[in-house]
Amino acid sequence: MLPVDDGYIKYRSERRDGTVAPSAVLDELNCARTSLFDRNLIGVYPNGVGFGNLSVRTQGRLFVVTASATGGMRTLSNEHYCLVEEFSTIENRVRSVGHLPASSEAMTHGAIYAAHAAVQCVMHVHSRPLFDHWMSTGKLSTRADIPYGTPAMAQAVSALVVGEPTLPVLFAMAGHDEGIVAYGADVATTLNLLLNELDRSTTP
Repeated sequence: MLPVDDGYIKYRSERRDGTVAPSAVLDELNCARTSLFDRNLIGVYPNGVGFGNLSVRTQGRLFVVTASATGGMRTLSNEHYCLVEEFSTIENRVRSVGHLPASSEAMTHGAIYAAHAAVQCVMHVHSRPLFDHWMSTGKLSTRADIPYGTPAMAQAVSALVVGEPTLPVLFAMAGHDEGIVAYGADVATTLNLLLNELDRSTTP
């Protein structure tokens, strides 16, 4: 069952208005996002709560991530993305630039980029078949007692990433029902890993 607080921002958001600059990698990310939307890995639950968020690193620890409450849109424009300039798991704070608040999972994305310099893309999706398959086979996951969008999740993910240096990587968020995260050195390899694992989980 979907938690009642799923999809909501739990960190302190410090946002200033602005538009994310266009780029080839953002176009590539947007195309990948549409393909994930078409496979119901990004979307909106019947209760109106959206799910799924993607990001790409720009430079250093800065990254562009889909904005909050965009899960129901098949295609996005630059206004539906935010540039995360800074985040703090200690202060539970995310500072961003954009027309909308950054995704509720922005701190988790940031933790992945901070933990592995070679990571250039992070994809967080929801999939019942893949999640159940992943958990039932005891594959890589965060602990079930760690909720999404919290400093505890960001810290747990950071430790997980440090222990998995070979890219790309996929893991389940055991405390975030249906939550799956993939990250890699570029958009294409991250997307391919995610879709290949999804196909394996749904093949009899």
